Amino acid sequence: MTTLSRPDLSDIHLGDWVDRRLPISWRPYARLARIDRPVGIWLTLFPCLAALIQAAHGLPEVWLLGVFCLGAFLMRSAGSTVNDIADRKFDGHVERTRFRPLASGQLQLHSAIVFLAAELALAALLLFFLTPFTRLVAICVLPLVFIYPLCKRFTHWPQAVLGAAFNWGMLMAWAEVSGAIPAGAVAMWIGAIAWQIGYDTVYAYVDVADDTRLGLKSTAILFGRNGKACIGLFYALAVASWAVGGWLLDMSMLYAVGMVIVAAHLAWQAWRVDLKRPELNYRLFLSNILTGVLLAGAALAGSW
Repeated sequence: MTTLSRPDLSDIHLGDWVDRRLPISWRPYARLARIDRPVGIWLTLFPCLAALIQAAHGLPEVWLLGVFCLGAFLMRSAGSTVNDIADRKFDGHVERTRFRPLASGQLQLHSAIVFLAAELALAALLLFFLTPFTRLVAICVLPLVFIYPLCKRFTHWPQAVLGAAFNWGMLMAWAEVSGAIPAGAVAMWIGAIAWQIGYDTVYAYVDVADDTRLGLKSTAILFGRNGKACIGLFYALAVASWAVGGWLLDMSMLYAVGMVIVAAHLAWQAWRVDLKRPELNYRLFLSNILTGVLLAGAALAGSW
């Protein structure tokens, strides 16, 4: 599907390090877990790190960082597996996802289900290192993990459900460190949801033609030609919510400086979005890793 004017948008690049370095039998599972595309891990992890830092009002304990890093990796991988299982009949008809293991026939459904069970079991083992309250909070996210892949069939807002699930670790961080989830922590979580609606809409514009043809729904399809303004609005809501959350959590003035930097970065993204250039939108989506780094950095600076 590559042309001189439009590059191939597949998110799997055959011949990459997975094909070169991993045994053949491992490759479909590595791709199912998105090990070759770790952007989602970073987008899950950095808001969680920001919450850990805010809850501890400084750097958290190393063992806690380890548990939450592993948790972000395993739950993002499990969520990706659930998504590919649910979308296996659609992915083969979408340019970006046509090479995914289930869609391309490299992996059978029963093997993916067994792999999912293993991912969830490993994630569950991490709960033994956490408090009972945190375990309860963690269990509450499971319905969102399983509902999200089906949302694009009946609502234009799957990005909102994904945002709630993706950033659930922020609530778990507060539950673990302080034993409570204060209003400021909830405001930070809501800000992360708004941020994710924004950047995942940018991502959804990559697939908008295929999704429309298949009868699927997304915020990109809902916003249509108004997408640029809507993305900017949700980015503004994210920064506003993070600013309020930081104020409620007694962050210092350095946090406000960090929010100005975050706002400038997201404004640049919104300005650069071009609804007719999916390859550019994909690069802008990836730039949100930097947004996550800036958010965690602002939380650390604001703790001084």
